Amino acid sequence: MLPALALLAARQGGLVARRQCYAVGMTDEDLRAMLRPGGPWAVVRRGAYLPRERWEAVTDPWERVLLRDRAADLVMETAHVMSHDSAARALAVPMLRPRAPLVHVTRPGVGGSRTKAGVKHHLTRIELAGLRDVDGLVVTGPARTALDLAREHGLAAGVVALDHVLASGTARREVEAELAVMWSWPQVRTAREALALADPGAESPAESLARLFVGSLGVGPVETQFPVECRGTVFWADLRVGCHVIEVEGVAKLVPVGDGGLATRSTRELLRAREERGRLIRAAGLGLSYVGWDDLFGRAREHTRDWLTRDIRLTEQRHGSELPTHLAERAAYLRRHHPRRRS
Repeated sequence: MLPALALLAARQGGLVARRQCYAVGMTDEDLRAMLRPGGPWAVVRRGAYLPRERWEAVTDPWERVLLRDRAADLVMETAHVMSHDSAARALAVPMLRPRAPLVHVTRPGVGGSRTKAGVKHHLTRIELAGLRDVDGLVVTGPARTALDLAREHGLAAGVVALDHVLASGTARREVEAELAVMWSWPQVRTAREALALADPGAESPAESLARLFVGSLGVGPVETQFPVECRGTVFWADLRVGCHVIEVEGVAKLVPVGDGGLATRSTRELLRAREERGRLIRAAGLGLSYVGWDDLFGRAREHTRDWLTRDIRLTEQRHGSELPTHLAERAAYLRRHHPRRRS
């Protein structure tokens, strides 16, 4: 790659545009040679290229979507910012992945949207505020992005995104200010409901979805990150309703760090610690259930609804529906003096 192009590529995620190739003196014949079958460059999007070796080394489909976001941004000639799903990917805002990922841009124009060549264009007459620059990619800010995800993909997706941005330091008042601008936009009611349900205590999309699920059971208010002190050790339960706590389990917690997971101990050690933790929590006068990601989807969801409701009702029979005063007071003390450090 020519030095001038290499300098541009370094600022553009490794990508170069056709117009940039022409600007440094390349000809159509030069481009054909670079783009021949098996040649040095691969086409990421019409008019945007990446060294073939790098493109073929990307095996994660989601990483390829990120590169296609950048490629679309690079070749668009109209003024725009990356938004919705594309902004979420750039900002690392978690979302429930759509079956057919699109590039999303927001640009000036009379309101509405259209999709063309894999790009969804959202038009707005309102000046965008709070924009972010992510390695040269201009995107909507976290508050606007999370609300857009709620409007675009529904309540669950919006809660997952809003939980994350609130936990990451975005002030609720900032989200409320963005929401006020959207007062008449499509699906704004969903965005309002998502913000009302958002809780920065969730530490993962699984915890966000589990909280929504438990809330749908009609068993009482759901609290996140409830501290339980057992024998001098503080356990932070993911969710609590009444005297029942719920741990949300993910496969990553059992997969070693070297294999892309979060576990720093052997699976055997982790399972043994899980068993001991559960025994101590129950000994403190609380019921306990474990819910996994797969329990929240498909046919398993109704089965989970049945057994989890039974678990919670059984705890009510044993310990009552109200949290004992000593546990509530101790939890309040621990939150004040030994706050949870997010993992």
